[in-house]
Amino acid sequence: MDIILCDELLQEIFQRLPPPSSSAVSLVSKRWRHLLRSSLSSLTLRLSPNHLSLSSLTSFLSDHTYLSSLSLSTTTTTGTTTVFSDRLLISISTACRNLTRLSLSTGPVSLFPLLSLSTSCPSLSSLSVILSRPILSLHFLTAFNCLKILTLTVIGNGSTETVSDHITSNSTTDLQLQSISLIGIRADDYALNWLWRNCSFETLTKLVFENCNGIGGNQPFSRFITRLTNLHELELKICRSIVALVLLNLAENCSNSLSSLLIYDGGNRESLLHFIRETNCNLQKLDLRLPLDLDDSHLIEIGAKFDRLRVLRLQSCAMVTGEGLKTLGLGLSDSLEELALTNCDVIKRETGFLVELAQSLRNVKTLDLSYNHMLIDKEFASMISSYRELRKLNIRGCSRLTDISLISLCKNCKHLKSVDLLYCNGIWVEGVEFVILNSPELRNVQVEDRKLSEASRRWMASKFIEVQS
Repeated sequence: MDIILCDELLQEIFQRLPPPSSSAVSLVSKRWRHLLRSSLSSLTLRLSPNHLSLSSLTSFLSDHTYLSSLSLSTTTTTGTTTVFSDRLLISISTACRNLTRLSLSTGPVSLFPLLSLSTSCPSLSSLSVILSRPILSLHFLTAFNCLKILTLTVIGNGSTETVSDHITSNSTTDLQLQSISLIGIRADDYALNWLWRNCSFETLTKLVFENCNGIGGNQPFSRFITRLTNLHELELKICRSIVALVLLNLAENCSNSLSSLLIYDGGNRESLLHFIRETNCNLQKLDLRLPLDLDDSHLIEIGAKFDRLRVLRLQSCAMVTGEGLKTLGLGLSDSLEELALTNCDVIKRETGFLVELAQSLRNVKTLDLSYNHMLIDKEFASMISSYRELRKLNIRGCSRLTDISLISLCKNCKHLKSVDLLYCNGIWVEGVEFVILNSPELRNVQVEDRKLSEASRRWMASKFIEVQS
């Protein structure tokens, strides 16, 4: 059989194999191992800096002829120095000439190997790297002619006092970036000003800040964000120091392109309220984790302003009330398709409000009520009767729900495709089996192995239902 099948046919077969099966292919023969490697287009590796031979890594990567996407990380931060990361990047440049996507999650890299990468991989469109302070310049980005997606993580405590802002201010480069993600930026990382001055206003569609307490210079950034014409997604994660600046400037943007906003763990009540009231955009997705910075006034304004909102996710929002959520529900009754109330304090305080909320949101197809430990069967059963179009349900960590809730679920939600039942201590084998046998469109179940009977396993195998535990 090994002789009959030609190389091209074997490679085509290997490309179609699911990951659990493909790992065993290399054990069959040296020929199969070589063909498997040459057929892979995507690869994720975790390396040990203390036991890594760069020459053997280069040889290994060279066998992957058609590799276009590579993600590298280390098992430990010990030993991931700039020297190690630079040598690693040079090895990648030597072995992987066809890369279009590279994510390098090992210690900071320096200028020369980045320039070498740009020459060796001219088609690179997505790059994720770590830089160390001080960031002297971001000019190396101009060498990547096809770059569309950029993720920069900045680490270290190096002083930036010697870095002059005017050094890069006269550049006329027009970076055609579509997505920028910045992690760990400080207020004195002035090299970012060059990015704000040289990134195209027309092409950028996604902007992400994570664990940032600055954005370089306020003035260059403000001019940049107010002129963006096609920004669709904005994410602010653990960025309390810059949330107000970003939102206030974005509210002045005349474009109405923004459709998705995420703010986690750090906000400003006044600036968020100002943004909601003044923006010209009509959000379709809103994801907030603001335990102390979100209240009913925000919910009322959201319901009144964003009449096209399709996705609403609220996590650990302790200051909102049932009345605020019900008012919001009335405003979004025609548009909302996905609702998440994760670890929601109001469910503990106000029993029964979920039932009234559900009566306003009959178009919801995805419902996430995970980690609401006080949610009980009676309220769940009354609520779920309104969600007859439900496709996906997450009740992970709802420890007081029992098998009774699952009977109500199957009775009312005939189109259920996915359900997450992990860490539901009141749900047992019988309840899980009831869901599996009485949900004809079910395709995905997340539940502990010990709660699956043999009958359930056989039924899921025959219906190609995916199980995750």
